[in-house]
Amino acid sequence: MDWREYIEQRPDVMLGKPVFKGTRLTVELILERLGAGSPQNDLMDAYPQLRTEHIQAAQAFAAELLANTGPLAAKR
Repeated sequence: MDWREYIEQRPDVMLGKPVFKGTRLTVELILERLGAGSPQNDLMDAYPQLRTEHIQAAQAFAAELLANTGPLAAKR
């Protein structure tokens, strides 16, 4: 999955935080909710614009970000 198809970062939307394209829904919010144990279906019910592809893109975005930052990335 190429997360770039679903996520954008613009300074004029949500203070430049990554959001799902065409929404003001931040990737951070969805990842926080998933991390807190919210089921995917509950999130999709709460945010009708959210699709399964968005959740997958958020996870791919986070994985790529982690792979390229921090002390562990320097050891690669």
